[in-house]
Amino acid sequence: MAAPRAATERWPARAWAAVERFAFAPASAAPLAVLRIGLASVLLIQAAMVAPALFDLYGRAGILQTPLVDALGRPGFVRLSWLIDRLAPLGIGDVPILVAVGAFYVLALVALLAGWRARVAAAAAWSSHLMLMMTADSTNYGVDQFANIFLFYLMWMPAGAALSLDRWLGRAPIGPTSMARFSLRVVQIHLCVVYLVSGLGKALGEQWWNGDAIWRTLNLPDYRQYDFTWLAHYPWLAVGAGWMVLLVETGYPVMIWPRRTRRLWVAATVGLHVGIAAFMGLGVFGAIMSVLTLSAFAVRAEPRESMPSEAAAPGLSWSAEQNLRS
Repeated sequence: MAAPRAATERWPARAWAAVERFAFAPASAAPLAVLRIGLASVLLIQAAMVAPALFDLYGRAGILQTPLVDALGRPGFVRLSWLIDRLAPLGIGDVPILVAVGAFYVLALVALLAGWRARVAAAAAWSSHLMLMMTADSTNYGVDQFANIFLFYLMWMPAGAALSLDRWLGRAPIGPTSMARFSLRVVQIHLCVVYLVSGLGKALGEQWWNGDAIWRTLNLPDYRQYDFTWLAHYPWLAVGAGWMVLLVETGYPVMIWPRRTRRLWVAATVGLHVGIAAFMGLGVFGAIMSVLTLSAFAVRAEPRESMPSEAAAPGLSWSAEQNLRS
């Protein structure tokens, strides 16, 4: 009876050691750096696209004037009108404020891209992006929410510990860290939840099973890029495409983890978003979602030195194993 009892007593220690290895085993910051660089690059491209319409989207005399913007916006969020109202007694008009906020946002993204004071740059980019996003709330779609969420994450992650000026200047830690592993797991689990919820939501209706969603997506005037009316003669193509979307999204949290299927699912997911960009005109959305999956699952996070073997002493934590090995 002693052996089963000893095994039962060791089980919690083994389970905790497995959790500790999964969530806190030291990892390279390279995936987080790719996330930082990729996200900042796409948002800078988006900023260049939006710049000619800056005053139309955010100005008091724009497409939607301030009272209407405030009425349609979500309460409790800081908008440009709040800043304009508080600086008006100083004689500062809305035009210089818009220009200053836009320039501040772009400079923050440039600093984030270069990895100069990466966490401070992420905080500056996140706060200004949130203000702009809430000001033009009626024009937002999924890409804005994803960008803001992951800018927020970068405020707390050691994304400046690799491929950055911070690293070059000696301000970032050298070598694998537990915080890099934990941060990467947050990104990975977040993406798994997002794709699973999206896939299950689609699967609950009929449109993705019978091809109607694909037909509408490719032929609605808001998204139509090419003439796909010929799909009416080959409905099985639309049905097959809908099934593939369901497979990629619902299979993401399962198939993205094993090494044997990871590359296939990364390629399928990126291919899905390239298709969205090409056939729906949602280039920024496709680019950001591709950056998220590539940085989370396609960039090596394991330290170059050998990892602990599967036959490591039972019940030992990662840190304890490393101390014994040294």
